[in-house]
Amino acid sequence: MSKPQTQSVIVTGSSSGIGRAVAKAFLSRGDRVVLNGRNADALSRTAAELRAETQAPDDHLAIVPGSIGERRTGEALAHAAVERFGGVDLLVNNAGTFGVRPFVEVTEDELDGFLQGNLRGTYITTQAVVREMQRAGHGGAIVNIGTVLVDHALGGAPASAALVSKGGVHALTISLAAELAPAGIRVNLVAPGMVRTPLQAGADENALSGVALLQRVGDAAEIADAVLYLADARFATGHILNLDGGYVTGRA
Repeated sequence: MSKPQTQSVIVTGSSSGIGRAVAKAFLSRGDRVVLNGRNADALSRTAAELRAETQAPDDHLAIVPGSIGERRTGEALAHAAVERFGGVDLLVNNAGTFGVRPFVEVTEDELDGFLQGNLRGTYITTQAVVREMQRAGHGGAIVNIGTVLVDHALGGAPASAALVSKGGVHALTISLAAELAPAGIRVNLVAPGMVRTPLQAGADENALSGVALLQRVGDAAEIADAVLYLADARFATGHILNLDGGYVTGRA
């Protein structure tokens, strides 16, 4: 599959982990990227690191700090892509949170936090970007980041609040793929399994490795490869791509 012409890409939650790896992958191939994260200082450090690692020109990077749970952040991301790069071709909804807590111990505040950070944030950010894509009339693509745990939960890792919110992102992917297809906007999702990121810091990697046929956890760069594929796969929409080392398929 040939690489399309240089694209304008927004990656939410790109200060670290999967989001950082996704941003690096697009910058490395010459695309222009808007970075986003809640911590402005961390985001600036990441931008400087990515410039050095990818040799990306200064005009290929923009940063927009802020929580995607706030509507103004999504609007600022779309505005930055238009002002700096002339438009927006691709949105990668990576920002989100994950946590483990027994169902009966989850507080309303904790539930609201997951719904805000994962589902509402993805929803309203996508609204802002889709409005710009529709205004431009050139189509576009959206790649959401979900999790295989939505359909294949782990008994030893009770995460109902996080998974309810991520399940909504999976449903949103399918719904928008149908609704936005006439406008030439493709919507897909990568569903990682166990991946080595800051969210997994302190976890028993040997134990996590045992749930996958490949007997290891994934790297953020491997998830980025899948995002690149769906970004470029012009005949793919409404697709949920499990990237889990075989966790869904079976057990070693």
